[in-house]
This record gives sequence, structure tokens and C-alpha cells, in this order.
Amino acid sequence: MIHFQGRHYECSGDCSEMQNHFNRCNSIKVEGGCWVAYEKPNYAGYQYMLQKGEYADYQRWAGFNDCIRSCRMVPPYKGNYRMKIFRRPDFGGQNMEVMDDCPDLQDRFHTRDIYSINVMEGYWMLHEHPHYRGRQYFLSPGEYRRHSEWGSSSPTFGSISITTSTAQPAKKHTTQVDVPTLKFFASEFSNK
Repeated sequence: MIHFQGRHYECSGDCSEMQNHFNRCNSIKVEGGCWVAYEKPNYAGYQYMLQKGEYADYQRWAGFNDCIRSCRMVPPYKGNYRMKIFRRPDFGGQNMEVMDDCPDLQDRFHTRDIYSINVMEGYWMLHEHPHYRGRQYFLSPGEYRRHSEWGSSSPTFGSISITTSTAQPAKKHTTQVDVPTLKFFASEFSNK
């Protein structure tokens, strides 16, 4: 299979529906910024964090298949990171504050169940398994009263990581930053 060649669809901002542009995604090249790609339209289904770099096939972006139907840019952020995780829906039960990466929720908090979350600062990624493996769930600042609100069918997670944009100054003493750009290379383009 040929990667990063031929026809492609380029994004420079959020796109809620990409099925009109291609059917299957063979490879992805992130030329700037930090992105979340989604398996389904309207930012639903499996979620994949994409940093600057090349992803030759869906296994390289930790995908379950070659279906990408929407994407969202992670805004550049240089502030603090802080959220509270709760053991019950609607911010009930015991809560724990998180301010940095947590590779194993069970080791740190003696639980893997998170039923609700209040993201006060920063952008985060929940991971299905310890050490940042498995399904991923992107969280932006806001309140999530139930695990279904961030797209999960289960309240059980293994790890949490902060999400940072890779948009950095191109040269010292300049304000120029990488232009957030994402290219999807496909073998099957839509006829729409």
C-alpha cells in the first residue's frame, strides 16, 4: 500500500463531516498542531489523538479501523492543568483532583471507575487501559455529568494524560507558529 501519496483531503480547522470527501483513510500526515480524529461524523465514535508527524496506517494512530469521519483541532494552550474526577454520576461520591499525567489510576487512586468529571483547566485524554493504551476520550474544559457525555459506554479507565498542542514558535524571537494542518490520504474517494 502506498502511503502519503496521491489524492488527499486537507483540514486546517474542525470538520464535523468528512464522508463527502473520502471513504477510507490509508494514512495521515499532521503538519502542524494537535488534533483529535473521530471514527464517526459529528465528533462521535472512537477517538484518536494525533500530534505532529506521520501515521502510515490506522494501527499507527491506535485505530480500530481505517474509518475517519470527523476531526477537531486542539487549541494551543499554555496554562495550568486541573480537573476533578468523581466516583459517582452528577459529581457525587468521593472526588480526586488531578493536575498531571496519571499512568495508572488504580495505583494512584485505588479505583479505575470515573463516573463524572469537572475539567477546570487544560485539555485532557482519558485512556481505557493503564499506561495510555486502549480507547481514548478527549476532554476540553467543562462539566461531564456522566461517562456517556465524553463518549464512553463504560466508567472504567486506566490512565489520564494532559494534551498539549505542538504549535510552537518556528524560530527564536519570532511569533510565527506552525499552521495547524492535517492531511488525510485515501484510496477511496467519495463520488459526492
